[in-house]
Parts: sequence; structure tokens; C-alpha cells
Amino acid sequence: MVYTIIALYFNLWVFLWFKIPKPAVSLLAKKPAAITLASHQFSLEDRYHNSFVNNIFKDNILLAIRYTTNNTNKITLKPGETFAFHDDVLPQYQGKVDKTGNSHFSSNEGYKSDGYLVGDGVCHLASLLYWVAKDAGLNTLAPTRHDFAPVPDVPRQYGVSIYDAAGKSMSNELQNLYISNNKNRTIAFLFNYDGKNLTIKAVN
Repeated sequence: MVYTIIALYFNLWVFLWFKIPKPAVSLLAKKPAAITLASHQFSLEDRYHNSFVNNIFKDNILLAIRYTTNNTNKITLKPGETFAFHDDVLPQYQGKVDKTGNSHFSSNEGYKSDGYLVGDGVCHLASLLYWVAKDAGLNTLAPTRHDFAPVPDVPRQYGVSIYDAAGKSMSNELQNLYISNNKNRTIAFLFNYDGKNLTIKAVN
């Protein structure tokens, strides 16, 4: 009798074990949440006081983002990697640049002129990126400041002059932006344009 009861309980336990759904157990370790190191933004509606010129600036900035991020709205730097805004680089960066802005700010690439310079506005983009990279604690170098004109919404010390013209390598090298990832984790710069404001965020 005792054995019969034990057998019944055992069979019931086996039945319930296989019939009742078990909670899924993940075998994959949870990925650490991204940490925001720095984030800044400016409006693309106040790049210049003249609306025609402002729209040229805005279009050139958005085009430069597409080139720079390969249409992903993201630049990713692994530990030890270096980004330069264009590919004319100073001697100390020769052979050490892993990613660039992928364009030369020319009309052939779709950049527009406001009557003064083709590609006007890319300095504003570089300045915002420099500000974020500096605040994120990355190694940065911007040899030539943008002191000849203000960059609205960006503190003056972060203004960056960008220039890339054929046959003017020495001038181009000095008017560039260099960012190196000195962290032990991959850093991503995320670009977000909401129709008015452009935000760049550095996360790891």
C-alpha cells in the first residue's frame, strides 16, 4: 500500500514537471548598458542670421553627417583608434588614422556654396563634435581655432576651423580635427537631428 502511494506521487510529480511551463533561462550574459560620457546640441535654425545662408549651412552639415557616418548616424572608435575629419593629416597622424569624414566638402560631392565658400557649415559640425569628444575625455587635437567667426551655441574655445582644398596639404592638415579613443572600451558618437536641433552624444 505504501509503495503504491509513493508510486502515485512520483508519477504525479513527473507529469507536473513536464506539463508545467518552465521559465526560460538565458545562457547569454547581459550586455552592459551604454553609458553617456557627454552630450551637446545646437539648433540648425540659427547657424547664420541670413535665412538663405543658414539653409546652406544646414544642408552642408546634414550632408557631412551622412558622409562621415556612412548613413548610419554613428561613428564608432575601438580602443586606440583615431578619427580625422578629413584625410589630409598632420605627420604625427600619418598611417594612424582609422576613420575620416569620407569627403572633401566639394561641389562634386553635393556640398553647396553660399557665395563665399563651398561646404560652409562643416566647421560648425566639427566644433560640436570636438566639444563632445573633449567633454568625454578623449584625446583630441584641433590645431586651428574658429576665432574668425563665432559658432552659435558652441563655446568659443571649442570652435574648429576645417579646410580641405586640392594642393594645399599643409593648410589642410592644420585645419582638421583629430579624435583618438584612449579608453579601454569602444566609443560611439551618435548623431540625432530632430528637424530643428542636432545632438551629438558620446557613449561607451
